[in-house]
Amino acid sequence: MPETSSHPADRDRRDADTLPARLTRALARAGKREAIQDLTTMADTGLAHWHVWLRRHDGDLVARIPKQSQMGLPARDNLAYQAACFARAAAGGHAPTLHGLLPPDEDLPRGALLVEAIEGRPARLPEDLPAIARSLAGLHRLPRPPATERAPLQAPDDPWRAMREEVFGQAAALPEAGLGVEANRLIEAQLAALPERLPEAAGMARLISFDAHPGNFLVEAGGRAVLVDLEKCRYGLPGFDLAHASLYTSTTWDLASRAVLSLDQLADFHAQWREAMGPAAAAHPPEALLACRRAMWLWSLTWCAKWRVAQGRRPRHAGDGEDWSAALSEDALVAHVRDRVDHYLAPATLRRGRDELEALAARFTRSPHCTGSPR
Repeated sequence: MPETSSHPADRDRRDADTLPARLTRALARAGKREAIQDLTTMADTGLAHWHVWLRRHDGDLVARIPKQSQMGLPARDNLAYQAACFARAAAGGHAPTLHGLLPPDEDLPRGALLVEAIEGRPARLPEDLPAIARSLAGLHRLPRPPATERAPLQAPDDPWRAMREEVFGQAAALPEAGLGVEANRLIEAQLAALPERLPEAAGMARLISFDAHPGNFLVEAGGRAVLVDLEKCRYGLPGFDLAHASLYTSTTWDLASRAVLSLDQLADFHAQWREAMGPAAAAHPPEALLACRRAMWLWSLTWCAKWRVAQGRRPRHAGDGEDWSAALSEDALVAHVRDRVDHYLAPATLRRGRDELEALAARFTRSPHCTGSPR
């Protein structure tokens, strides 16, 4: 007989009415249902959450309902982590306000976060790059709290070493990812080129998104770019965010904001970020930003390999931890991700990424002010 499952994620995928009904019951138990006029399930566009728009007289909200924890956390810890991400990032002026959470229960095994609904359009590149640069600078300018006040967010003593460990941890999936000889050779060469140390990395650490690809921004009518997906914030290197916002693997991921950026546009983006950062930009030299760019590109490539291996598995039968099963998402989304993963792991695309890194390094060596470094 065919395998069957009563896992909540399976029910969500089969029945479009399941999620709003269960969310409605959870809202009622939390005493929040009466204030809500209407619930509208939003398009399934992400591998980590479902989203439901909650219309209210007193300002709309969005319910972010986890499909999994990208941080590998138990359900309650995952909600607490995400709540801290939104609460701290909002202080930078470019993130939704946190309005509360719904604890994990029988209807929502991973709970839900309730955040301010942002009325905006998807980012358009390259025209919205200055707004994205200002948005990220608002986050990166925030003062780093004392070590005792950084939890629950990750705050490694050496954020560069932590990133290397994450990249090489994901790289363990490469042998099973079905890559050809040339693709493996190209990726292994980039892994070997990743520096073991980044001088002064600990002093550069600030609050970062670690998920700053353009598809995670909405641009309001007034021009403010709002970073609406904040589940992976940590105290790390701002260069990771700048890379994630402008790498080819990011700018061509989301169809609504797809663009291939030129070297001039990349240089301008870095300069715009430095201008928005003001004097604080001096702590982030061009060579550090380039190293972060290589690291984030490798993080993206090794994530692609990990997803390719993990997406064929059955969903986890618990509300905890990481889960990349394709069964958690709509077929169209899974097909889109598969197409992007295949493209990014193709030898021609890998060579393109390598050549862009080399060209940027040469450009910034000739003219360091191209990254907006102090003149």
